[in-house]
Amino acid sequence: MTEVGAGAVDLGGDPRTVAPGERGETTIADRVVAKIASQAAREAVGALPRDAEPPHASVVVRHGSARVRVHVELDFPGDIGGRCARVRRRIVERVRDLAGMSVPEVVVQVERLHLGDHLDTAGGRTP
Repeated sequence: MTEVGAGAVDLGGDPRTVAPGERGETTIADRVVAKIASQAAREAVGALPRDAEPPHASVVVRHGSARVRVHVELDFPGDIGGRCARVRRRIVERVRDLAGMSVPEVVVQVERLHLGDHLDTAGGRTP
């Protein structure tokens, strides 16, 4: 090790020529990716029914890719399939953009449907 300039230390070699495996590694924990996925699902679902729980996700990260399972509650009636597709797309793009991971699988599990204000609890329409 030789000194280079005021306070700088030369560790030998140009950092631009050091092999990637020797520079170190960034690891993003599963729980961090799960938080990203949960927030992305919240963004995609939009306004929640009054008594709904916010979406929450669990994630398994392997070899730079994340498999996601997200639990959501939705209002009913509505386009459940369309909303689930929006959740999947949003999770894939947010995890890719923020964590740099591919997302080959997103399972959207609808935990509960909430009747809209225009329906009564018996399932009939209110006047």
